[in-house]
Formats: sequence, C-alpha cells, structure tokens
Amino acid sequence: MATTELRDVDPHTAVESLRQALAEAGIVLPSLGVDFVHPGLRLVELGRVRADVAERLAAAVQRGGRE
Repeated sequence: MATTELRDVDPHTAVESLRQALAEAGIVLPSLGVDFVHPGLRLVELGRVRADVAERLAAAVQRGGRE
C-alpha cells in the first residue's frame, strides 16, 4: 500500500489549478471553491454536480484528462 505525504498547498491555488484542468476537459463544477468554514484544514469544496457531469468527470479521470 502506497503512502501519501501531506503537502502544504494553498487551497486558492489548488482551486484555480483544478478549475483550469477541468475546463480543459470540458467540465465545469459551479460550486468549486475554497471551504472557508474550516480554514486551518485547507479544504477545497467540490460541491454538488448533476449526474451527467459526474459521469464526464469520471471518464476524464479514467483517460487521464486526455480527449
């Protein structure tokens, strides 16, 4: 089992990186943003999406984001 190392990443930067990557795959998550409720946790809020958007997101992840 692989271990993952936690990195100190700015959530605003992470949101913008994810928004850009998703846009390149033709996917928009309207609720994507920084979670301000627990700022110390540096959480990114992905929000709710329609089922068709979830399917497109899954397909993009499966193909590595490539068309």
